[in-house]
Amino acid sequence: MKKPSEPVGSGYGIGDLLGLGSQSVRKNYYPALQDRIEELEQERNRYKWLFENALHGIFQANLRGGFLACNPAMARICGYDSPEQLKTTLIRLREQLFCSSAEFDVIRQELLDYGSLSARETRFMRADQTPVNVAVTLLRRPDLGPEVVEAFVADISERVQARQKLEQMNAQLEQRVAERTEALQSANADLHHQIDERKKVEQELVVAVAAAEDANRSKDKYLAAASHDLLQPLNAARLMISALQESALPEQESRMVRQAHRALEGAEDLLADLLDISKLDQQAMKPDLVYTDLQELTRCLGAEFEAVAANAGLALRVRTGPVMVQTDQRMLTRILRNLLSNAFRYTRCGGVLLAMRNRGDEVRVEVWDTGVGIATDKQKEIFAEFSQILPAGSGGRQGVGLGLAIVERMVRVLGYRIEVSSRPGLGSRFTLILPKATVPTLQAYARPQLPSALANGFDGARVMVIENEPAVQESMAMLLQRWHCHVLVAGSRGEALALIRETGFSPAVILADYHLDHDLTGFEAIYAVRRLLERDIPAAIITADRSDDTRALLRAQYLPVLDKPVKPNRLRALLSSLLATAMA
Repeated sequence: MKKPSEPVGSGYGIGDLLGLGSQSVRKNYYPALQDRIEELEQERNRYKWLFENALHGIFQANLRGGFLACNPAMARICGYDSPEQLKTTLIRLREQLFCSSAEFDVIRQELLDYGSLSARETRFMRADQTPVNVAVTLLRRPDLGPEVVEAFVADISERVQARQKLEQMNAQLEQRVAERTEALQSANADLHHQIDERKKVEQELVVAVAAAEDANRSKDKYLAAASHDLLQPLNAARLMISALQESALPEQESRMVRQAHRALEGAEDLLADLLDISKLDQQAMKPDLVYTDLQELTRCLGAEFEAVAANAGLALRVRTGPVMVQTDQRMLTRILRNLLSNAFRYTRCGGVLLAMRNRGDEVRVEVWDTGVGIATDKQKEIFAEFSQILPAGSGGRQGVGLGLAIVERMVRVLGYRIEVSSRPGLGSRFTLILPKATVPTLQAYARPQLPSALANGFDGARVMVIENEPAVQESMAMLLQRWHCHVLVAGSRGEALALIRETGFSPAVILADYHLDHDLTGFEAIYAVRRLLERDIPAAIITADRSDDTRALLRAQYLPVLDKPVKPNRLRALLSSLLATAMA
């Protein structure tokens, strides 16, 4: 007989299901059953708590319908107040939950095919009809129904927003990279264009430099040729005027000869200065440094200017001592010669002093004068080209203002220093400062003493002149004869040898022009005469060629050089030295 509490029509109760149908059995298993029921109740309560308090949404639903069950988190994700409201509102998942029906169809088919779907990102429709990004994991439950599923849903809106922001930043970065790349490509193109333009400019510059060098070479050749052609007639005229000065002439003719001499001297100095300043400005003049006895060099300059001092009625004193320097002899001589020339040019009374002073590792070569002096504010200007600080009539022959400009450039090329000290009306002092050279194995040599027979002239001195210009031949012979030399003139090497054989003339000194006819040179003629006479005859080269190559070649031949136009005092000093060597 069933109890009234048992449902009508039910065949068995829970006790029957557990095998506790009879009263005796229930009595025996009741304690164990009660414990088991309590455990199940606790487990159910635990899962219920987890279900209701889970952070992620959990639901059970039928894909053909709506929700069967859902937790509060799922309601919050979809924007509803409670799970019951969500369940009663959404009765069709396809149309009401998923934002895309097509995407729902794809998910449904995958579940039917594979039974599960893990962390699929999609979008659900919220209660306010706005989408929410979720990641859903679905599991098909065919034991509960053909299309019953259980799902776990995570709100990934922040992650999607962060990803979208990152994608946006990446896009902006890519755009910036693209813009920067485009800018760099544009800059690179501009740079290539600039490089191409620079290459073109450099090529044009190379062509221009080559053209300038060709022009300079042509200019140098022109200057060399022009100087040779101009200096030859000047040399002939200068020698002839010098010969006339040695003659006894009436006062008026003598004055005219002196004026012509000064005019020729000015012309040849100007030409020489122009040639030197041109080479210095082109940096074509390179120093050829050799060990030099400065005492001997200054003594030679003193002997050269003795006649200048005598003609000007001035006193010349030379105070030197044994000092060795390493220098370019020609350039140093030109510097001191220009300083001495200026001193005599602007000194009307008194005298000039050429002195050397030792100061430690340096030597100071000083040129003093008692001339008109230079104002302090003008002392730097005197080294400029064509500078005429001193007024006309201030003393002596006026120059063209290139002498001190050449001095300044040569001093710079040699690496020396020059100082100026002057007081207007009292005189000036120019000081050249150069380093000493220590040459332990080389002794300073003394200047050979002239024999007494040559102290006052060259009586009977036998001099051979080899010169291809007839005018220079005549003027040179005339001047040497005025000095009481016995002169033999030849126009070429062959003519010199023939005259010696014919006349038996045995020269004590040979003076030869460098450039002879048929591309022959003076030193070749000198060596031919020496071979013929079988002795080392003292000789010198006289030339208008001032090129560095020619100077180096002649220096290698150990032959002294005298520049054209020949100045009589230099020729006299050279001839005296050569004759002294011949008689030593």
